[in-house]
Amino acid sequence: MPENVGGFDDPSAGVLAEAAAAFGLLASASRLHLMWALAEGESDVTHLADRVGGALPAVSQHLTKLKLAGLVGSRREGRRQVYYVDDADVVTVVRLMVGQLAARAGEAAATGTAATGRGATGT
Repeated sequence: MPENVGGFDDPSAGVLAEAAAAFGLLASASRLHLMWALAEGESDVTHLADRVGGALPAVSQHLTKLKLAGLVGSRREGRRQVYYVDDADVVTVVRLMVGQLAARAGEAAATGTAATGRGATGT
């Protein structure tokens, strides 16, 4: 039976497994960068590879993994395969996390101190 803590029921094991899989895919800096780029609009693999600084085959493989997970979709336009975000909620999470870390890095640079390095354990 799910426990209710702070007004929230614990998610099911299936939901947690699905979330862990999505976070696992986004644990790659390359795939995270691709999601960030696609959040601004659809693009083909050539432009994405140029933008993220990756080799075309590697970027294509990353996109395939993201597509299989349902995070991105694609459609054919002539000879080009155009990719787009297929899960807007994931973009919200990506923008929140990356935006927060960028703000911390900017604050640290402005004050001349190192970033706090707060990890998953809160230390």
